[in-house]
Amino acid sequence: MLINNSRVVTYSPAYTIVPTYECFNRCSYCNFRTEPGKSPWISISDAASILKSLQSEKVCEILILSGEVHPHSPKRQAWFRRIYDLCELALSMGFLPHTNAGPLSFAEMEMLKRVNVSMGLMLEQLTPTLLNSVHRHAPSKLPEVRLQQLEWAGELQIPFTTGLLLGIGETADDSWETLAAISQLHQRYYHIQEVILQPHSPGLQQSFNAPPFNPHQLPEVIAKAREILPTDIAIQIPPNLVNDERWLLACVEAGARDLGGISPKDEVNPDYPHLQKQVLREILQPAGWELIERLPVYSQFDGWLSQELQTSVKSWRNTFKSGCEV
Repeated sequence: MLINNSRVVTYSPAYTIVPTYECFNRCSYCNFRTEPGKSPWISISDAASILKSLQSEKVCEILILSGEVHPHSPKRQAWFRRIYDLCELALSMGFLPHTNAGPLSFAEMEMLKRVNVSMGLMLEQLTPTLLNSVHRHAPSKLPEVRLQQLEWAGELQIPFTTGLLLGIGETADDSWETLAAISQLHQRYYHIQEVILQPHSPGLQQSFNAPPFNPHQLPEVIAKAREILPTDIAIQIPPNLVNDERWLLACVEAGARDLGGISPKDEVNPDYPHLQKQVLREILQPAGWELIERLPVYSQFDGWLSQELQTSVKSWRNTFKSGCEV
């Protein structure tokens, strides 16, 4: 892991594949979902065409980001199989998969570990008060369900990314308690790679009528998060949601040293185009920061991977030949 006081900021060259946008949750701030049955699932052949076009692009991470099919839906098994097959396809074509598909069963996580170098799930906020507001119609946003995922990931030795959504009705103390819960689980299993601090950014599809989280408050939140979280957890911010370059630099100075997966489109926040790596370098370099590519798995977790996955990871580490990437 990179030393927190080094002048390095990391990102993952990534592309997002969405198995389906359909989701049985109806979070009022969501700009991603469609109603169940209203969104076609991506076919394996279409995904293969996309991945083939990326093989010359130096894209490393394939983020499999899916809407959720209800655990008791008759389509659940086929949905999970599609996700697994997409991960397997991405691996076979030379990429490193990272899946974020909502809460999964222990058995589903155990299976996906075979074809993913890391996985993720946003905690968002653990306060139950949001179950009466933005999560009123989101059964899988129960705090205990999401915490269980982090615990299972630790038990299964899955390198994991989680995070907070800021500005959805929580208090500052709620955020600190969520960060403390992440810290406690990490100190049991040492499996959390990154914590994302994502400011609520209104989009055209959502029904949640609230202003954006003030990005000028982010550096203070990051500094507090850096105090709460162990130093081996990276703090990540999405740079497209901090569109003032002075405040993006302030976030980095406060301790956010990772910018996540940079891909052509932010599927979760489609109204906010990703800043591409050259633009980010032009912001960071004059302030003395170096932007470095990283893999979707940090090097300290390589030993948790199967031999097949380790071989793929080693090939990518040799490709980057950076010495600074993690």
